[in-house]
Amino acid sequence: MNQTSITVDDFLTISSAIEEQVGRVIVGQRLLVRQTLITLLAGGNALLEGVPGLGKTMLVRTLADAIDCAFSRIQFTPDLMPADIVGTNLIVEDEEGRRRFQFEAGPIFANLVLADEINRATPKTQSAMLEAMQERSVTVSKVTRPLPKPFFVLATQNPLEMEGTYPLPEAQLDRFFFKVDVPFPLIEELVDIAERTTGAHVTKAEPAADGETILAMQTLARGVPIVEHVTAYAALLLRATHPDDPNSPEIVRTYVRYGASPRGMQAMILAGKILALLDNRYNVAYDDLRQSALPALRHRIILNFEAQAEGVSPDSVIQGLLEAVVPETV
Repeated sequence: MNQTSITVDDFLTISSAIEEQVGRVIVGQRLLVRQTLITLLAGGNALLEGVPGLGKTMLVRTLADAIDCAFSRIQFTPDLMPADIVGTNLIVEDEEGRRRFQFEAGPIFANLVLADEINRATPKTQSAMLEAMQERSVTVSKVTRPLPKPFFVLATQNPLEMEGTYPLPEAQLDRFFFKVDVPFPLIEELVDIAERTTGAHVTKAEPAADGETILAMQTLARGVPIVEHVTAYAALLLRATHPDDPNSPEIVRTYVRYGASPRGMQAMILAGKILALLDNRYNVAYDDLRQSALPALRHRIILNFEAQAEGVSPDSVIQGLLEAVVPETV
């Protein structure tokens, strides 16, 4: 499908088909699937956090099956090195015995990259992902090589209090478009999971789109108009995450050390455009920004010691922010 042939109806049809194929394998978790799809259509990277065994890796594998493009998996471990991710130059010998350097590409050279348990690797190795996630390229031995398009990193992370994990650097966290929390399944969902995974029949997702189609959908999403006062509301929300801003609510001034970066506003607006299209609208509303605020901001605000001591979570701070900062104040 050519990019010029993508319409709003095509966008809705393909998005629904991808969600349907993922839903054949993943039980429940509709919000998780929707937010992951939004990240993909925005051209961003997603960070999934949850305890082991909740299907985070299965979701990424299933998404790769539903989108016909190159997929690779990187298992992050404490002994993983940056060259294991981006690749390295090897000395090779031709038929005449002459030696030369040849670049051996790492698993980062794929359309959809699963960074499994990313916080189990050391900060040195985690930093190897920064250029790829931001610039869509990697530099090895002073040579910069572009990554294939579309490019999408979906990283899974275990809660930091679990043994053998390293906190991700703030600069790397900011490169993630969304941080999505993976909830524990309900009883009905657990029963369905047992039936699907312990029987003889194994369900697999079928391709519903390819890389060119995803690129076309990303282009269409960026073209959704947003009026100035809605953009101003996104800017107001972002500014209000900073405790020194005059519009910040009491909960922010009490518990937040540093507010979100401008990437948080960009994520809210891009996600708002995609939410509008998924709702068959061609304009961004206030509610679209409010729906995207939690996954776009929860990893971008840094809480202070008082918040940690009292058990205040980033989500509760953002919920308080949304209640205090209303569009009428723009």
